[in-house]
Amino acid sequence: MAVEKAEVAAEEVEAAAAVVEAAAAGVVVAAAGQTGMGWLQRSPEYLLAYGSDLRPAYEPSSFDLSFIGATMIFRALLLMLVLKAVSAYAVAAGETYVVHMDKTKIKDLDASLGTSKRWYNAIIETLTESPSHDKAERGRQTSPPELLYVYETVLSGFSAKLSEQQLESLRKMDGFISATTDEMLQLHTTHSPQFLGLKQGSGLWNAQNLASDIIIGIVDTGIWPEHISFRGSGLSPVPPRWKGKCQAGTKFRASNCNRKLIGARAFFKGYEAIAGTINETLDYRSPRDSQGHGTHTSSTAGGNLVKGANFLGLAKGSAAGMRYTARIAVYKACYQLGCASSDLFASIDQAVDDGVDVLSLSLGGTSKPYYNDDIAIASFGAIQNGVVVSCSAGNSGPSDSTVSNVAPWIMTVAASYLDRSFPTRVKLGNGQVFTGASLYYGKPTKQLPLVYGETAGGGGAKFCTSGSLSRRFVEGKIVICDRGINGRVQKGEQVKMAGGAGMILANSNDQGDELFADPHILPATSLGALAASSCKKYANFTNYATASIEFLGTVYGNPAPVMAAFSSRGPSLVEPSIIKPDVTAPGVNILAAWPPNISPTQLKTDKRSVQFNIISGTSMSCPHVSGLAALLKSDHKDWSPAAIKSALMTTAYVNDSKNAPISDAASVNSTLATPFAFGSGHVDPESASDPGLIYDISTNDYLNYLCSLNYNSTQIALFAGGNFTCPNAADLQPGDLNYPSFTVVFNTNAQNVTATYKRTVTNVGTPVSTYVVQVTEPKGVSIVVEPEVMNFQKIGEKLSYTVSFVGTGGSTVSSNFTFGSLVWISQKCSVRSPIAVTWK
Repeated sequence: MAVEKAEVAAEEVEAAAAVVEAAAAGVVVAAAGQTGMGWLQRSPEYLLAYGSDLRPAYEPSSFDLSFIGATMIFRALLLMLVLKAVSAYAVAAGETYVVHMDKTKIKDLDASLGTSKRWYNAIIETLTESPSHDKAERGRQTSPPELLYVYETVLSGFSAKLSEQQLESLRKMDGFISATTDEMLQLHTTHSPQFLGLKQGSGLWNAQNLASDIIIGIVDTGIWPEHISFRGSGLSPVPPRWKGKCQAGTKFRASNCNRKLIGARAFFKGYEAIAGTINETLDYRSPRDSQGHGTHTSSTAGGNLVKGANFLGLAKGSAAGMRYTARIAVYKACYQLGCASSDLFASIDQAVDDGVDVLSLSLGGTSKPYYNDDIAIASFGAIQNGVVVSCSAGNSGPSDSTVSNVAPWIMTVAASYLDRSFPTRVKLGNGQVFTGASLYYGKPTKQLPLVYGETAGGGGAKFCTSGSLSRRFVEGKIVICDRGINGRVQKGEQVKMAGGAGMILANSNDQGDELFADPHILPATSLGALAASSCKKYANFTNYATASIEFLGTVYGNPAPVMAAFSSRGPSLVEPSIIKPDVTAPGVNILAAWPPNISPTQLKTDKRSVQFNIISGTSMSCPHVSGLAALLKSDHKDWSPAAIKSALMTTAYVNDSKNAPISDAASVNSTLATPFAFGSGHVDPESASDPGLIYDISTNDYLNYLCSLNYNSTQIALFAGGNFTCPNAADLQPGDLNYPSFTVVFNTNAQNVTATYKRTVTNVGTPVSTYVVQVTEPKGVSIVVEPEVMNFQKIGEKLSYTVSFVGTGGSTVSSNFTFGSLVWISQKCSVRSPIAVTWK
């Protein structure tokens, strides 16, 4: 292993040195790779966390704990040098900033300046450089400020390329609130509707509900407009309220839009300001999708009902978006290196102004305070305009506190398994048999020699990295490859190039028994940690080890849901008074639309073309919930975004299809999942359409919540758009936000310490109804609810209750977290809220 690390490090020193030299000279450098996403293109945190979807070309580095050591540290240090050199150039040439302005001050300006865009142009023109006595400094201060976008709907402000001195001049202007440096964020179903309980012609899928016009906005990598999932035949005319348009560009015509795909725009000014002009041999300066991600998420949320969908003969059935009659509007803001926050702001601002009802964002960055979180700020503006915002939780699990997109006004979605699988059978020469998973579709292998590590090649052979396998040792054999370093399907490519006949992809203990079904280019399967360990022991200690792999096709009826190990977990590092994620939804092995010019593995050696692809990630679970929100929005047109979110949360379930508690694939011992993995539980759309009670939250409620976090006036102004006066601080506590879940933080040594929170529920069910509370207390806590019974007399009536949590002895608790629930039960409905207690 030491030799392997040294070899990897030596190769990267030389490559990074060249990159540093080029970056210092002002050259934007992109590392080569199978997908254009080499490690040099990623932010430091991206080295330790896996973007958004788990396409097989990549591997989540957070799992690679056995290899973080010297190589990962070395990579991070080199990357920091690269970023430092690029940063030095950016400061000289000007950086891109997102500038927030007080909208009340803008309204007071002279009306003769006209639109806000003219006003912002006037601001830019007034920015001047202070004279410098340094000749070098004067030479670097020649670039004039450049206005990129004006934001008028979800926030008030603009983005522009500015020098440091221009920024200082801007800070002195009346109405200036703040300026943040543009950053690059990362991108984080035939059977899904049936698994979710949606049935053709009934419930939420009844003809009347599906006929109403709902528009889903997708902020992603674009779309493949010719795909059958986005054809507009048979749909009614585009609704008159729609203000969007179809933007022509590279290989994309305005006529590519139709009655289904009613809008498509591309935003790349911020991206190009950071990464340089888009390489149009790799991507498109238009809404056309070059990565597949946006096409997949768009069809999952609102793609047409397509019969006979399948992936290379697997998962056959009728593919449909969750709200398959919805109109789709696409806002491309993500490219080969990621998504610039200035472009995301522009996308969300435009989408809300165009008239979308729901926004779906399968992307994100690291968790940070809301006032520093671009998605949190932009999405707040969206919900102020009545738009539901659904975001992926991230793929950095199973570690604690990895969840992103944690603002309480965002629906944060975790990922879990369907009851559908693509199993394999691995049989060893000693008679042991194990179950794995694969999307390879073909005949079983013969019983072939089995090799691993040193018996397969030199340094790196355990991981089947490039050039590590020896044809002399591998040809005609099945190779065991440990996960990590390179992509899962890339390992199979290396085995095939070395003459191997098959591959077993081995999980480590950290990856547990999570099984990824990947579209391998040779007979190959994944195995969970326990099975993989047995295979490796057998290969290492048997003179003539053999194995065979059999592919069993598509199987239904597995216990589900099961939480995906990769799905990011709570508690939130930003604010522990909110349980995040909010819910879980199908996100593993999801079949959806795919561009025909992109192979399922995205390997250059893979020449296959598919109409539908199967991939995994919270990027896939997010559009499921976006589509379900669209269904609820058409069924309850007067519900606020918070009401829709509440309905999905309080009706979510926490038991699997076998009526056992939802388990966690991250554990080799089938440990049960917790609310920090699945939030309130797995979404149940039909129940959510009639939740009985809802927890509604107004814009002022959210602003008061920010006051309770002791945000200053400048920080709150980012959300309020100007001045906002906080109520008496003594009356505020974060736990009083009218959220459909509860969290409490107690000191381990605390005795009889009490935290009391208030909640208000609105009756949206039976007019005259009685609800009785049922509490399951977390270990170490006693709970008192007042009142214990609520009697409603009409629809829309609001009643309040208080919950007192009393810490009775954290010293008796063996873990850092304990969990419980509070449920209001009537004759017809159960309104459930999870409870999480953190012991410090």
